[in-house]
Amino acid sequence: MPDFPAMPDLAMPNLDTLRAIIDTHTLADEPALLQTMLDHADPGTKTRQAISARAADLVRGIRGSARPGLMEVFLAEYGLSTQEGIALMCLAEALLRVPDAPTMDALIEDKIAPSDWGKHLGHSASSLVNASTWALMLTGRVLEDREPGLAGHLRGAVKRLGEPVIRRAVARAMKEMGHQFVLGESIQTALLRARKLEARGFTHSYDMLGEAARSMADARRYHKAYGDAIEAIAAACTSTDIRENPGISIKLSALHPRYEVAQSARVMAELVPSLKTLARKACAAGLGLNIDAEEADRLGLSMDVIAAVLADPELAGWDGFGVVVQAYGRRAGAVIDYLYALAQKLDRRIMVRLVKGAYWDTEVKRAQTLGLKSFPVFTRKSATDVSYIANARKLLGMTDRIYPQFATHNAHSVAAILELAQDTQAFEFQRLHGMGERLHDIVHDKMHTRCRIYAPVGAHRDLLAYLVRRLLENGANSSFVNQIVNEDVAPETVAACPFDAVRAQIGAALASPALTRGSDLFAPERANARGFDLTDTPDLAQINAARAPFMHHVFTAGPMLALPRNLTNAAAPHDRTNPANPADLVGHLREASVDDITTALDAAQPWSATPAERAAVLNRAADLYEENFGVIFALLAREAGKTMLDAVGELREAVDFLRYYAVQTAQLCHPARGIFTCISPWNFPLAIFTGQIAGALAAGNGVLAKPAEQTPLIAALAVGLLHGSGVPTTALQFLPGAGETVGAALCCDPRVSGVAFTGSTQTARRIQASMATHLAPGAPLIAETGGLNAMVVDSTALPEQAVRDILASAFQSAGQRCSALRCLYLQDDIADQVLELLTGAMEDLQIGNPWDLTTDIGPLIDEIAADDIRGYIAAAKRTGQMIKELSPPKTGHFIGPTVLRITGIADLQREIFGPVLHVARFGAKDLAAVYAAINATGYGLTFGLHSRIDDRVQEATDALHVGNIYINRNQIGAVVGSQPFGGEGLSGTGPKAGGPHYLTRFTAPPPPPLPPPTEQTTTKNPADVATALANLRPAKTAQTTLDLPGPTGESNRLQYFQRMPLLCFGPSADAAAAQMAAVQAMGGLALAVPGGLAPDSLQDLQGFSGVIWWGNASQGRALAQALASRSGPIVPLIKTLPDIGHVMLERHVCIDTTAAGGNAKLLADVANA
Repeated sequence: MPDFPAMPDLAMPNLDTLRAIIDTHTLADEPALLQTMLDHADPGTKTRQAISARAADLVRGIRGSARPGLMEVFLAEYGLSTQEGIALMCLAEALLRVPDAPTMDALIEDKIAPSDWGKHLGHSASSLVNASTWALMLTGRVLEDREPGLAGHLRGAVKRLGEPVIRRAVARAMKEMGHQFVLGESIQTALLRARKLEARGFTHSYDMLGEAARSMADARRYHKAYGDAIEAIAAACTSTDIRENPGISIKLSALHPRYEVAQSARVMAELVPSLKTLARKACAAGLGLNIDAEEADRLGLSMDVIAAVLADPELAGWDGFGVVVQAYGRRAGAVIDYLYALAQKLDRRIMVRLVKGAYWDTEVKRAQTLGLKSFPVFTRKSATDVSYIANARKLLGMTDRIYPQFATHNAHSVAAILELAQDTQAFEFQRLHGMGERLHDIVHDKMHTRCRIYAPVGAHRDLLAYLVRRLLENGANSSFVNQIVNEDVAPETVAACPFDAVRAQIGAALASPALTRGSDLFAPERANARGFDLTDTPDLAQINAARAPFMHHVFTAGPMLALPRNLTNAAAPHDRTNPANPADLVGHLREASVDDITTALDAAQPWSATPAERAAVLNRAADLYEENFGVIFALLAREAGKTMLDAVGELREAVDFLRYYAVQTAQLCHPARGIFTCISPWNFPLAIFTGQIAGALAAGNGVLAKPAEQTPLIAALAVGLLHGSGVPTTALQFLPGAGETVGAALCCDPRVSGVAFTGSTQTARRIQASMATHLAPGAPLIAETGGLNAMVVDSTALPEQAVRDILASAFQSAGQRCSALRCLYLQDDIADQVLELLTGAMEDLQIGNPWDLTTDIGPLIDEIAADDIRGYIAAAKRTGQMIKELSPPKTGHFIGPTVLRITGIADLQREIFGPVLHVARFGAKDLAAVYAAINATGYGLTFGLHSRIDDRVQEATDALHVGNIYINRNQIGAVVGSQPFGGEGLSGTGPKAGGPHYLTRFTAPPPPPLPPPTEQTTTKNPADVATALANLRPAKTAQTTLDLPGPTGESNRLQYFQRMPLLCFGPSADAAAAQMAAVQAMGGLALAVPGGLAPDSLQDLQGFSGVIWWGNASQGRALAQALASRSGPIVPLIKTLPDIGHVMLERHVCIDTTAAGGNAKLLADVANA
């Protein structure tokens, strides 16, 4: 009988209270939670010492075995700390799903050639691992291309001749690895292979592998596979004791494509009956059915599904319903308490499988991305180990209602359970097929405990993604599986007690230094914007309560001026209605009159506060924005048609702009330019509106703010909050109205020093022309315009991931984002498969009232926009381009998501600003032509790539003239300070919003140096200049790269590429030389043309990106007008010293580094912290 303190007899709350705890304790305080475990679950010093001693003996037994487990020796050789281990992980994840030989060859070369396989040869205890090393080493030697001369040429010949051989060898190696860790490709094969171990007293739980369902067709297919498997397993159920029979594990995400909180009503109505059918089959067959654990954001929903199914009267008397609980979750104990109380209430006996947890890195990244204040999981492995033992002890005290199943490969955890358990037949151990064999063989043989093997079943293309997850879980240097065969680590170290480690860490040192909380992602410079978790019950309740007073509120807005308004000629107010429901009157707007514009221009003044004072005000404004989230969310939904997801993103971006630019005020070197006109779009009526204004104010300018005609009410609210934060009315005035009148007037008054504009390229050109005629020559236009954005999906991509990101990129916000995906290129070899997944997933998108959490896609902004796109779709139907179209609601300005067939991006004559996706196909060897076609459009805003081939990422970034590139993720939702946003060519002027150089353009550099002319200069011959420009081409490689902060598992790099040359017109030779020197000092290209060219000759001249002119204003105006009359990208006249944005293009690359299966770097960093 073990000598340890009894668990305290704590009163169990009622079932409803326990269920509420699960909803409200997602981010439970980690130190407090662990302190409770230490206080109540610590088995005592003697027992802890006995556990560690027993565990150390188990380690010695495993190491002394003649046949250590394959996973253990594999990880000892290829851990996540080695380049080869990570390369193998990435190769295994993708290789067997690639259908075409050219892409398979490229993937193999990409992963194998750069790695040093020879250093592993002969080091492993396993002949299979050594054989794999030998094959991979030879393949790498053939594929690598490091040696010049004859040897290099010979290798090239071998590579060409040997690609099919290499391909077959590597594919065979991957299949052999899969065979070791997966029981069978079919349930029948798996059952046959299982017989050998069953004869020794082991049993199995079969897991039908595959990705989560993306469509109802997927869900039906998975349901049938589960049902067929239950029928096949039933034949092996020969005992009346369900514990001795095999079982099955089921994923709820496989049974419903929208298994998520937002669709909980659908889930309960559709998934519960589906699961009941399977449970009844399992009950009739006498086998156990376990519900696998999934991500933390669906935990509460899972409990509701489980409770509904378990209550089925037909399941009475069946002890085989099981639930998996993840010990790394901070709510693990609460879940066990709830399940126990539920079993008591329903008079059931259930199974609970306790695991460490499978999605730790995913949970960390999600919490950081959402900006949450903490994590739903423990932040250290030792804390998870303590939680495992504490909850194991809890389960051992609940055996009247729960049959505990302890799934672990950790000798210490096994030893703890053996010490704590009073009856070794009251529970079972579990292990994964291919892992932990020796540990559980030893325990099974010596202690006669039950052991069930979790046995994956499925096609090889699914098996290897599963293997990658297992590698990630167990490949970190600190993991038990990794250390078990490492003789350099003493058995006592491997078996160290986690209670001792946590006691030493409790308090401030407990949180892993390798983890940054979401709220601190940009610390110490600034606080991250407040996170809202739309799967969290308290957050949702808070949002709904804060929005409710404004659900039917009628808002009013009008000009906000620094001087009293002259109402003599004031326009009558007009109504603003909800684009989702035109019967919903959102508010009344009085537009700015001519008198209002005159008054505003007369009253406008730069903001004279110090940089520190400006920063403090902007930070106060950010706080006020967050405090007023309820009315902001309400207005974004009702006026702009924003879904809850989009509203949260919009508010967070606006807050980030305010705080980011506040920090940058201290870094400014020059004073404000004066008065800026800021003209913002309706598709981001708070975020971009705020970003433009905040940038201008941070630099000390006065602002004349003109919102989009469609969304003035949310803009007026923002201006009120900025004024309430301390921005003077003379520094910020609000002038709502039409672009043709108010916008035009604010761009043609000489008192305006510059314009910030976001909108169409055509409107930007009109603004440039007006500025050239009326404003001071050289007044800056900061324009972010549209794009024809493409995504390429090659055959190495995981189709399910690609479809997830295609849906978001093309259809979120009803496609009304300048960054949205317009043209999808699918590799021929996988196009049909991806389109089938995509069109199936589209069926489950919810189109409707953006106020509702269930809505995925809201309305278009107005009927004009909707009519335009309806006409476009109708024309496409007539030419046979239609692939898929969803039906929209009858009321409101809705367009159903639509997919059209095209031959390539050149078919698109304009940007279709709505939920319309065009799909083209390409051959495996045609990527260069695809990139050339994308560049030929002239637009360069966003681009997406789904590929597992690293070299293709580099090829894309080298080839494409695009401002923001996204790899293996969606291509929308740029984060301020992490993913500075803005395009090039027809897509914008730069500098990037939310980037380190944006504020510079709002400042006035000192007067340029004007040395006395040493010679008379005259205009030059355009042909000579054209020839010189043709010989002066930008470098293809980045001149500088900045790594920017962001969540774990994501790489954010801002790269600077040379723009086309700046023409240095002087006017004198000395001035032109000084201009050229200034450009070259920043790494740019310049061509000195003292005296310049005749203005008319600039209209057709190509190959330059701007003109620097320090001469007289009249010639400057003529040059500005000539530049404004050009077609193509906006080309500026620069009357000051150039800034970095004039000489360099900013290109940002964001890579989801976890796409191939997980975050190896995070796991390694945490292990070493």
